[in-house]
Amino acid sequence: MRLGNTFFIALAIGALWGIIYNVVFSILAMLISGDTIVPDIGISMVSGAVGAGIYVLGPGHSGGRYRGWHWAAVSGAAALIAFVLLGKFAAASMVAENMAFLTALVTFAMAAASWHLCLDGMDSGSQGRYQLEVILIRVLKGVGFVFFSIVVALPFYVMVMTSLKSQQSLLSNPLDLSIDFSKSLSEHLRSYIELFTKYRFGQFLLNSAIVSVATVIITLLFAIPGAYAVSRLRFPGKNVLSKSILLIYMVPAIVLVIPLYAVFSQLGLRNTLLGLIVVYPATTIPVAVYMFQGYFRGLPYELEEAGLMDGLSRIGTIIKITLPLSLPAIASVSLYIFMIAWNEFLFAFMFLDDPAIFTLSRGVQSLNSSEIPRQHLMAGAVIATVPVLVLFLWFEKFLVAGLTAGSVKG
Repeated sequence: MRLGNTFFIALAIGALWGIIYNVVFSILAMLISGDTIVPDIGISMVSGAVGAGIYVLGPGHSGGRYRGWHWAAVSGAAALIAFVLLGKFAAASMVAENMAFLTALVTFAMAAASWHLCLDGMDSGSQGRYQLEVILIRVLKGVGFVFFSIVVALPFYVMVMTSLKSQQSLLSNPLDLSIDFSKSLSEHLRSYIELFTKYRFGQFLLNSAIVSVATVIITLLFAIPGAYAVSRLRFPGKNVLSKSILLIYMVPAIVLVIPLYAVFSQLGLRNTLLGLIVVYPATTIPVAVYMFQGYFRGLPYELEEAGLMDGLSRIGTIIKITLPLSLPAIASVSLYIFMIAWNEFLFAFMFLDDPAIFTLSRGVQSLNSSEIPRQHLMAGAVIATVPVLVLFLWFEKFLVAGLTAGSVKG
């Protein structure tokens, strides 16, 4: 079998993924166990290269192209064996043997999957320029995925683990983010329990839900007809209005806070949820109109003309034809507006003084005090993050469909 430059490419890819995953999972094992673990860069690099070399030398290819997860699993096992034989466990005196084995097992399972995905479908002979570019793009995509996953997941992990700690453990070792399995579930969740029993976080959640849902409803009531008018109807100044919708975002919010604070104080709207329900739609309606008009322009106008010819009014056409076709866009815009209102802090911080009507972001800020344990602040941040995260994951398909709708016309 003629390997050409494929063998050396595989060695480089195997060494790269061996180093990356060994470092990542060693850090993860250190966070979970609380022990000091120093990744073995050299050994993981050599073991990864050995596994990837076996992958391209073995019979795991068909028709001259590398295929099949079974041989990738065999090459990963070979890399793990090489890792053990090169002295991993002898060097890991600071960590239990079972944790070291688990770290190595996960490292080379992921590494084997990665070099298989990088080389899948490639010729078993020498790689041409196009194949080299494809391999390079696959490697960069994989490295980017791992990097950004760590950037996103690590702060959330630190936040969650800190919220589960006691004040004593945080003071004794602030960097210890391991889980103490000897404690009961109620002890781990003590910060969350105290937030709802002593700091009124249940009321904060209710206030944020009221303001966010009201903002979504008001925004949709104004944005949908506004976007429809801009995208479908003809009137003087239409082009100017369409292009100037987002001008409000050129004005910093901090500039608007002072005059709004003075006006709302005179009108009696300051320190009320109604004041936020008035302000938030003013900032979300422009972006909602901008998003909706792009979607409406992508809908076939012939459907609306057919409805008008069948006797429907313009309002009836919107309700019975346009809106049912716009459900993905409505779902995505609603989720986007909900997240803006749920996470908004500046106006809530300036307008609300009474703890009984604090929104969640304002309530979390009130925990940032030397008199309140740090784990309570982290628990509050988790409570503020999880609802939006669950909603985002639940409506992700609608969000993607709505944001890309209208980008291609025809």
